[in-house]
Amino acid sequence: MITNALRGGLILFAMTIQNTALAQEPKLPPMDSVEISLLTCQPHDEVYSLYGHTAIRYRELTRGGIDAAFNYGVFNYDAPFFVVRFVFGLTDYELGAYPTQLFQKEYRHFGSMVTEQVLNLTNDEKLQLRQALIDNLRPANCVYRYNYFYNNCTTKARDIIERHINGKLQYAEREDYTPTYREMVHAMTRNHPWSRFGNDLLLGIQADSKTTLRQQEFLPDNLLYDFDHAQIYANGQYRPLIKERRTVVPAGVQLIHNSFPLTPILCGYILLAIGLLLFLAQCFTRRVIIVWEALLMGLSGIIGMVLFLMLFSQHPTVRINLQILFFNPVHLFYLWPVIKGRQTRYWMICPVMVLLFLAGSLFQSYAEGLYSLALCLLLQSIIHLFFRKKNEQ
Repeated sequence: MITNALRGGLILFAMTIQNTALAQEPKLPPMDSVEISLLTCQPHDEVYSLYGHTAIRYRELTRGGIDAAFNYGVFNYDAPFFVVRFVFGLTDYELGAYPTQLFQKEYRHFGSMVTEQVLNLTNDEKLQLRQALIDNLRPANCVYRYNYFYNNCTTKARDIIERHINGKLQYAEREDYTPTYREMVHAMTRNHPWSRFGNDLLLGIQADSKTTLRQQEFLPDNLLYDFDHAQIYANGQYRPLIKERRTVVPAGVQLIHNSFPLTPILCGYILLAIGLLLFLAQCFTRRVIIVWEALLMGLSGIIGMVLFLMLFSQHPTVRINLQILFFNPVHLFYLWPVIKGRQTRYWMICPVMVLLFLAGSLFQSYAEGLYSLALCLLLQSIIHLFFRKKNEQ
């Protein structure tokens, strides 16, 4: 993420790179004195950085030469409806370029290690990649439609490097490593349970399919590993993709912000415990607690509306979400009749939705805590069906 205060400086620096490139085109710096590297940044505690980051470094080793980080992860978090647009896959990111020293300073501030992999490119490949980065930096080309799994700051860096290699880039397959998208997301959010909950709520069944090596490279750490083991095949010979690996920002002390003290699974257990106690109380008093039912139905319906809207998202991995078998707008449709104490079919429909929901869990991983909410409404359904049967006798 780039702040508005920094954005103006980046634009000026990008213009400097472009103008310098155009002015020096007849007198390019010797490509032997140019290094192009992949920068891989470890995560820090900000939510947008939980998965790490990737950039490309262009460095002229001659005195006074350009040393710039090309960053495909520039966005404005303060833009109108940013979160909504992000969820629906309608967010535009852009390529920015700024001094590598400034890039390093940012990650040093957060205590995140930055690893540099110097690419083993020929002079012609360096020249092609240099020109491609400059072309991408132009206002007409720098903006792209972001997609977290398929077209992010890491895959954009990988793709532009691959396109300007004169040969075939061959990756080494990783044995016994075929995680799902969800498993990879879980690994990166293991210390952030509510971020994990949000991801699991929105991710659908497609996120539980095994991934290929190329799909795994949306994560910076996976691309770093694959680049380390990749080779370029050209003119009947192999050469390693990476010439040198070094640490340009050492790992530091990271500040961890305190989050909500209760985890989603603990909240689920508490909700289920309350639901069981109220179930027993209602059975004993033979009276339903309408406020409790309205709370459960409202919460389920709101979650259902979110999942319903995800059907229209541009993210393929959120469209088919089996959690919608229970969490859907049906709860809101019947909410007012339940509040008014009227007889309604809802209490016959609800158990069917719960059973479908539980069946769906055989094929898709659900967000922690949602089972408890569904089971609480199942208990209320049992009460209503029991009371109805008693009244009919």
